[in-house]
Amino acid sequence: MVLYLFVGIFSATLSALPLGASNIAVINTTLKENANQAFKIAITAGIAEVLLSYFALDCNMAIRDFFEQNIWVQISIIVILFSVGLYLFFKEQSKNTPKKLKISQSKYATGFILGVLNPPVLLFWVIAFSVMQNNDIMLSLESSLLVLFLFFFGVYLGKLITLYGYSKVSILIKNRIDNISTMINKVTGVLLVFIALAQSLNLYLV
Repeated sequence: MVLYLFVGIFSATLSALPLGASNIAVINTTLKENANQAFKIAITAGIAEVLLSYFALDCNMAIRDFFEQNIWVQISIIVILFSVGLYLFFKEQSKNTPKKLKISQSKYATGFILGVLNPPVLLFWVIAFSVMQNNDIMLSLESSLLVLFLFFFGVYLGKLITLYGYSKVSILIKNRIDNISTMINKVTGVLLVFIALAQSLNLYLV
């Protein structure tokens, strides 16, 4: 049972690592105001992440048979993961300063809107659930309430902890955000390549 909690935390952390709108909003708010205001963004961004993962799980159930009957889809996912991983690892960080997002008065609304209006994250979760299934981590809306609670609670924690980490790190490095982005891209790239290789091995053995 506890495995689903850690799977949720790991998956959400991997989803939240790339420097996206929510992350930049947290960084800007921390630097312009304080960490407490940035944490409000993280709270509702975590809720949005849970909603996206829930929707992706529902969609994943509908296309599960399609994935199983079409090996080329699984191979395509592996190629995508591997390619994106290599791209992030070797990507050269632009010297331009990241664009600053205009933060609205309500930090809670900002976190939720930036979190839920994020198609790449939805795609990430569709792929993530497919990877889980191929590695015998069975999860569906028909799973027990305890399993679903632990997983989605893990998703929330993963998103919250990652954004909180961005906030704390931004205080320490101040104007060195470019270096942080490069490091995060490389770490994310390595993780994606590792997942792609593991998925390839699993597909080969099956």
